[in-house]
Amino acid sequence: MPHLLVNGVNYYYEETGNGEDTLIFSHGLLWSGHMFHKQVAFFKDKYRVITYDHRGQGKTDATQEGYDMDTLYEDAIVLIETLVGKPVIFAGLSMGGFVGMRLAARRPDLIKKLILLETTADPEPLENVSRYRLLNNIVKYVGFFPVIPKVMKIMFGAKFLNDTARVTEKKYWITQLKANNRKSITKAVEGVVSRNGIADELYKISCPTLILVGDQDVATVPDKSRKIHSLIKNSKLRIFEGGGHSSSIEEPEIYNQEILKFLNS
Repeated sequence: MPHLLVNGVNYYYEETGNGEDTLIFSHGLLWSGHMFHKQVAFFKDKYRVITYDHRGQGKTDATQEGYDMDTLYEDAIVLIETLVGKPVIFAGLSMGGFVGMRLAARRPDLIKKLILLETTADPEPLENVSRYRLLNNIVKYVGFFPVIPKVMKIMFGAKFLNDTARVTEKKYWITQLKANNRKSITKAVEGVVSRNGIADELYKISCPTLILVGDQDVATVPDKSRKIHSLIKNSKLRIFEGGGHSSSIEEPEIYNQEILKFLNS
């Protein structure tokens, strides 16, 4: 299993395919790079595709600290410079988008194109903070089982959750949620919940940017994407039907085709 030492942390990553351009996918909270497996399969014939796991998630080492978005941004710099060494196409979903916006605003030399998926430039809304921290404490002291129904409704849209043909798939992703390390995932959640906003830096982003969000996303509602679109001058916004907060899983065909159109434009 490939690991890269990044700022003292063993980061897990996977590299597939080859091509002149490198496409990096940065995952959302509670998941791992595996949430993009359908995108990897789709793009690997034309691009070098890299997925990686954030600190304390997936197969990357857990650390005592360093779960704030600025540290994850600094980790991403090392990862890009070491594995690629030239500008990349960076696709970030939710938490990954927090990292992607920081990269494009602060290190434009590293980002050729930016893809923002179900994300926001704002701090966590106050009405969510206490609720998320309560769920986080339940996981920390009790375990995942009591919070699974609530978390699934945050992470996925009604279309996916109510589709009887996808019961096995839903069970699979519940298993993925339960596989998280309780000690480290609660630190990652706190890092997201207590994050600073990045909206006041978006004017610095000049690279072509695609913003994708499903109309059933309740974690980062479409208005959050509309705001990002209004603040990044060279951006395109696509709001699609039936997608929730994890549409790389829920609506992979839409994701793949919209990203492909953007990359070919």
